[in-house]
Amino acid sequence: MTVVRDAVKAALKSQTIETPSWGYGNSGTRFKVFARPGVPRTPWEKLDDAAKVHEFTGVAPKVSLHIPWDKVDDYAALAAYAKERGLQLGAINSNTFQDDDYRLGSVCHPDAAVRRKAVDHLLGCVDIMDATGSKDLKLWFADGTNYPGQDDVAARQDRLSDALAEVYERLGDDQRLLLEYKFFEPAFYTTDVPDWGTSYAHCLKLGPRAQVVVDTGHHAPGTNIEFIVALLLREGKLGGFDFNSRFYADDDLMVGSADPFQLFRIMHEVAKNGGLGPAANVAFMLDQCHNIEAKIPAVIRSVMNVQEATAKALLVDTDALAAAQRAGDVLAANAVLMDAYATDVRPLLREVREEMGLATDPVAAYAASGWAEKTAAERVGGEQAGWGA
Repeated sequence: MTVVRDAVKAALKSQTIETPSWGYGNSGTRFKVFARPGVPRTPWEKLDDAAKVHEFTGVAPKVSLHIPWDKVDDYAALAAYAKERGLQLGAINSNTFQDDDYRLGSVCHPDAAVRRKAVDHLLGCVDIMDATGSKDLKLWFADGTNYPGQDDVAARQDRLSDALAEVYERLGDDQRLLLEYKFFEPAFYTTDVPDWGTSYAHCLKLGPRAQVVVDTGHHAPGTNIEFIVALLLREGKLGGFDFNSRFYADDDLMVGSADPFQLFRIMHEVAKNGGLGPAANVAFMLDQCHNIEAKIPAVIRSVMNVQEATAKALLVDTDALAAAQRAGDVLAANAVLMDAYATDVRPLLREVREEMGLATDPVAAYAASGWAEKTAAERVGGEQAGWGA
């Protein structure tokens, strides 16, 4: 038991969870975005906040950027600034959904000039990867149609394929293309990358450095996400996660808040199938908006939720599970999973943090640090960062 406990603790200490730059800004629902005092005004201030999350959790050294929301004149300087704060820049996220030109799509648009604009933006994101040392280009397309007959569905897939091939060709040998999917919204009749199968098909055609991103909020109700995860891991095509929670649709709520058991089941498949090891190269990223809650504490809590689900997944008695499965003992097999899920892993995680030289309660430690009061007093004037800023 001590050997197992030590192995679990070692895995938790080496875990890396990537936080999103936009999670520190003002973001929210389609109804209203509520501003808060102390919100970052620049990408530099977003990194300052991300550094606080890493300071108190010890497992969040990477920060995703979103272009043009995080546009700066000198990306190498931004990467150096991150390094000075114990961080590194993670995935570069493209934006081909906010310009008026993209009303009918971006890389799938019927107009070649609009498609060229979109692809040039994606190529520009690769340039930023070169400047920052980022290894992942994360693509999500809002492309689709709202009405039957609006466009040629097959032709749009051809346009998508051509665009992805051009971007893939531009990548360096150590860089990846991560293709996200979303079954609806903002397109309501067809979406050009609506599911894992479409993303997988395009990635398979592109080559080994193209992989699928699973956003846990981007599925229809009742979808078995852990099955998708297991299959993609088996095929070597799981590039990463965008962690969040949903109640109704793509709500972008804090990961583990809606269905922590689902998060556990997902992490069980990840842990059981080698997805936590460095060889798998799975990026565990947050993709959330914090509208009515304080930003940094919400990100810290989200990191802790992933840690708890991971710890429970690592505690699954895989030998007992395999034995029950071989014997066809349905109830015993299910009980093995439920026993791990029912385990209170918070004391274990407190031990892990203590051994890492961290406060045992990251949320309380952050609250006591005075950072929220400091930034509220200092970040006055300018324009707060948020969606579209």
